[in-house]
Amino acid sequence: MSDAYFRSRLAPDPRRDRLWDHLARHLAAYVPARARVVELGAGYCHFINRVPAARRVAVDLSADLPRWAAPGVEACVEDAVAHVERVARGTYDFVFASNLLEHLEWPQLDRLAAGVRRALRPGGLFGLVQPNFRLAPGRYFDDYTHRTIFTDVSLTDWLSASGFEIAASVPRFLPLTVKSRLGALTFLVPLYLRSPWRPFAGQMFVLARRPGDGVPEAPGGAA
Repeated sequence: MSDAYFRSRLAPDPRRDRLWDHLARHLAAYVPARARVVELGAGYCHFINRVPAARRVAVDLSADLPRWAAPGVEACVEDAVAHVERVARGTYDFVFASNLLEHLEWPQLDRLAAGVRRALRPGGLFGLVQPNFRLAPGRYFDDYTHRTIFTDVSLTDWLSASGFEIAASVPRFLPLTVKSRLGALTFLVPLYLRSPWRPFAGQMFVLARRPGDGVPEAPGGAA
């Protein structure tokens, strides 16, 4: 995303920081021990700054990325597709992206999927937090940079068609934005994530795996 986008649509918000304190701990259960992890479209580095890993890499087009990356996080100011296409095969154990895919056109998306597969080791994981159009169609295009529609069904189908195995799918994961009612009650996020009833949910979580032999099942399973 451009710096102008961050200023106009995604300005720093302490509620988002508090949300990610809880959310990163929740998602860390899917990250293998001593993993090499990259966050694509890292923005403010909310995930990558918090996840425990042997190597942490943040990728974003924003020139401010090094400012937001914590000590020990490698900041790569570049396009996400270009990054996964240029790194060596099997560089990463875990690739993560939050609210990225909907900003890309289909030619970019297909290149991204192929690039993530080559950048992951066999058995490596691809974690995605995404707006779920099925849950919030009326607000999906409030963000003027949204280009592509995804639902929990279309996302898992596309990943499967791109050569991934689906390890987990949570159609109702989080509210659409921190401006929702939960945004003011971030201390409730751990309870929300454990609850089978998730009001105001507009985001989904999908975990995909690059096929490989002898890979242990990811924690949590499908939901």
